[in-house]
Amino acid sequence: MYWEIGYGTIPILLIMLAVASVRILREYERGVVFQLGRFWKVKGPGFIILIPGIQQMVRVDLRTVVMDVPSQDVITRDNVSVKVNAVVYSRVVDPQLAIIQVENFMVATSELAQTTLRAILGKHELDQLLSEREKINQDLQQVLDVQTDAWGIKVANVEIKHVDLDESMVRAIAKQAEAERERRAKIIHAEGELQASDKLLEAAQKLAQAPQAMQLRYLQTLTAIAGERTSTIVFPMPIDLISTALDHLSRQPTKPAASG
Repeated sequence: MYWEIGYGTIPILLIMLAVASVRILREYERGVVFQLGRFWKVKGPGFIILIPGIQQMVRVDLRTVVMDVPSQDVITRDNVSVKVNAVVYSRVVDPQLAIIQVENFMVATSELAQTTLRAILGKHELDQLLSEREKINQDLQQVLDVQTDAWGIKVANVEIKHVDLDESMVRAIAKQAEAERERRAKIIHAEGELQASDKLLEAAQKLAQAPQAMQLRYLQTLTAIAGERTSTIVFPMPIDLISTALDHLSRQPTKPAASG
């Protein structure tokens, strides 16, 4: 049995062959081209021509990918169990390595991020995990970036999203924070008392050097008390005022008694 190919079939085959050999890559895409199973070159973006049956191409997206790391059970250095999830921002910088060195670079990066998250957070205490999140994010980014460099992946940023605690641990942290606030309030109050006592001592020393100033102070206090709505005022009379008044009376000449 013989197959007869008409003249009209040849152009159709050529058109199909041309369509199968043409690829168009966008600006953010690259094509890893293999020739007879061996790596040939990275091509793109734009218009790409492949030899059908001899060359194959794998598309690689170079845009930054936002990868959500599932919640992980982490035991901190002070033996506190928490659930932590994070988000990883990564992108392909070497398409050849991303295709040849690892089967699925997205899955590999995600699994590596999970194990690294548990390992890094396990070295920190709970207080550090809550207060030094920026530093921990930098540590995670540096460790992931070093490990994914062999895959042609650049980890740009890692952010811890949520830290979930048990209810008992939340209450314990609240009590600790309340005790810390009370301690600071007592310290501030004690410092205020100390400063006030220093000022009072300084004022007393200055008033002791000038008795007249002490008398004026007493008179000001009497004026302030007199303005209040009180029925009875008991105010100690300073000895200095009494002695001054007695000295003044003793210096006045006595009048002679009138003769009858």
